[in-house]
Amino acid sequence: MMVEQAQKDGFLAALTGLGGSAGNGKLRETLGWDEGAYDEVKQALIDDGTIVPGRGRGGSVAIAAEVKALPAAAQAAQVDRQVRAARPNTSAANVGYEAEFWRMADALRGSMDAAEYKHVVLGLIFLKYISDAFEEKHAALEAELDQGADPEDPDEYRAENIFWVPPEARWAHLKAQARQSTIGQLVDDAMTGIERDNAALKGVLPKDYARPALDKTRLGQLIDLISNIKVGDAEARAKDVLGRVYEYFLSQFASAEGKKGGEFYTPRCVVKLLVEMLEPYRGRVYDPCCGSSGMFVQSMEFIHAHRNGNGNGGKAKADISIYGQESNYTTWRLAKMNLAIRGIDGQIAHGDTFHNDRHPDLKADFILANPPFNISDWGGERLRGDKRWQYGDPPAGNANYAWVQHIVHHLAPAGVAGFVLSNGSMSSNQSGEGEIRKKLIEEDVVDCMVALPGQLF
Repeated sequence: MMVEQAQKDGFLAALTGLGGSAGNGKLRETLGWDEGAYDEVKQALIDDGTIVPGRGRGGSVAIAAEVKALPAAAQAAQVDRQVRAARPNTSAANVGYEAEFWRMADALRGSMDAAEYKHVVLGLIFLKYISDAFEEKHAALEAELDQGADPEDPDEYRAENIFWVPPEARWAHLKAQARQSTIGQLVDDAMTGIERDNAALKGVLPKDYARPALDKTRLGQLIDLISNIKVGDAEARAKDVLGRVYEYFLSQFASAEGKKGGEFYTPRCVVKLLVEMLEPYRGRVYDPCCGSSGMFVQSMEFIHAHRNGNGNGGKAKADISIYGQESNYTTWRLAKMNLAIRGIDGQIAHGDTFHNDRHPDLKADFILANPPFNISDWGGERLRGDKRWQYGDPPAGNANYAWVQHIVHHLAPAGVAGFVLSNGSMSSNQSGEGEIRKKLIEEDVVDCMVALPGQLF
């Protein structure tokens, strides 16, 4: 069997995405190859000195030291081949393309920290999305010039809830300049222009692509990679291509960041469980620590999936109002973008939920939340006697029962809430937590508790 260069590049991209070394089983699973094809490509790369075999049960491989030490220009050329090999034959609306796209994008990360890289990648994906939607409408307006349409009139786009994209921010312009050393500043200018002309995005988009620490060659290659998928035209929107890619990337970045990843991403299976239990068909939906807005996205998906289903007379509509708050500014930006790419309107505020409640008078019909576990520095000593602590002052050293009572406080009389807590909160008795829990149960506030498996976060 002749091993093609594209196969080698795909193998190396996946191995790079796994940190440069991996067990054969894990790498083969990541690639999705059968054992025969995997062994052929692996042996070819061993023979030419690109990778070296390792030890361990099942065997392993690692990128050779001399390859890791390639000069920057050679690394760029190698990654460039991987990007070209990854170009799909379709609009990328294929189920499963998210994983392939992730592998290619992650290969371009180099040594950049995942927490930093996610804003680079997700910002560009968002920019591509709004540019695709804009260009589709722009083409339609050009076809109607004889009827008085003006493709350069922002109001033509705003009337259909399409973001206006100024000339300097259009993807074709950035793609044409992707290999220039000024590409970082051009992307920053694009983000600034979009925020200037679209009030809903003010303060949301990342604008630090020109910083010296960001490799402009890799940035240009990332733009080339993203250029090869349609994420914002009508067909892609119908298949939620960007939504799937965006969520998949969030999950992968959360995994790469480990425990901190749970601050901005709740596993889809957990969110889906909460939404399916609460069935938020209509009314006010609130998340006091909304992360990247996964609860809201899943609520909308639930409504769409049950349009003709039971429990709503076959008349399910997206008749919900969304309210959220997020204390971390960069995560708040992710939340705003995540809703914007799906066309979901929501009042998502930035600020500390305990000390600067941005929805103080809200009484919600549904509350879904995954509060950060066991936060000790939440400033509880400054909130003694707060009106939200109806069942007792929560301990200053642990915010778990502050979250519980904040949620109960914001429920409408017939409202229902579902939220995630650490296992320890079910039995803890420190600093009055046991008494708070007892009162919640005695007053029949708790309907049920669901034990989830370990290692979900």
